[in-house]
Amino acid sequence: MALGSNTKFYETPNHPFQGERIASEHSLVGRYGLKNKEELWRAESELRSFRREARQLLGQEQQGEEEDAEEAEEGGEFLSRLQRIGILGNEEGLDDVLSLEVTDLLERRLQTVAYRKGLGNTPKQARQFISHGHVTIDGQRVTVPSYKVSSTEENSVDFDENSPLADELHPERAEEQ
Repeated sequence: MALGSNTKFYETPNHPFQGERIASEHSLVGRYGLKNKEELWRAESELRSFRREARQLLGQEQQGEEEDAEEAEEGGEFLSRLQRIGILGNEEGLDDVLSLEVTDLLERRLQTVAYRKGLGNTPKQARQFISHGHVTIDGQRVTVPSYKVSSTEENSVDFDENSPLADELHPERAEEQ
């Protein structure tokens, strides 16, 4: 079955007009330079699915079911995936997944990583550089600002060598802090 054009990968808020929630969403959109609240809702939905999977795995452990090698492997794969992305530390377990916040996911976006590395003066400028193809990871051009940067890739985020922005004297380059 092919996905339709109106298939959503996120859930909208149940109560759309709550001033406090709107204000907190607005501040997150501004702080992380997101295009719109849909990107925030996608991250929140992804976080919900992580928590759901962690609760399910914790429930299987708690019930004292015979730990199949398959179930233990499933929990290990889930944790290693989150550790590889950089959302969890190496010593953290399933309990720590439940305490994650949406900012933990937003920090792993290419847009945020590029901004934190000083590739842009603002998160929105970093987004623009990514969208226009000026940013690479391991020498590969990535034009998706929401790309999840793994902890191993983080050090290889840089300007494309053929980009005019690779020149340190380019007027749009972030000034060294």
